[in-house]
Amino acid sequence: MKHFILYIFLLCGFSVQAQPGSGGGNKEQKIEALYVAYMTRELNLTEDDAQKFWPVHKQYDNEIRGVRNEADEIERQQAVLNIKKKYQDRFIKILGANRTNDFFVKDGEFRKKLVERLKNMRQQNQNNMKPRPQMRRNGLQ
Repeated sequence: MKHFILYIFLLCGFSVQAQPGSGGGNKEQKIEALYVAYMTRELNLTEDDAQKFWPVHKQYDNEIRGVRNEADEIERQQAVLNIKKKYQDRFIKILGANRTNDFFVKDGEFRKKLVERLKNMRQQNQNNMKPRPQMRRNGLQ
């Protein structure tokens, strides 16, 4: 199983790296690799499961990403829900009902953790960029 996860990491890395014009691809690549490892572990994916799951997940993810341009928040949420319902049956055929539900839960958890971590990193960067007080020489100034 460890070899399989390593294979997934490498596969994701090469596929993202091979795409021309992907600015900031290194961060995207790391996030994608973390996501694949996290979901593989949390869903207890076997090699057979993973071979079936990840191509369907890629289609699902592409559709979810396409929704972001919706102007109205309620319409956006409804569109995302519709996509989840559309893919639910496909995921059930691969993972079963319980693991499909776990997928939707774990997917949301991962995204929340990612957003939280990015916010924390931004705050740390902003704190580090604040001007430092100038040192006074001989107590004068």
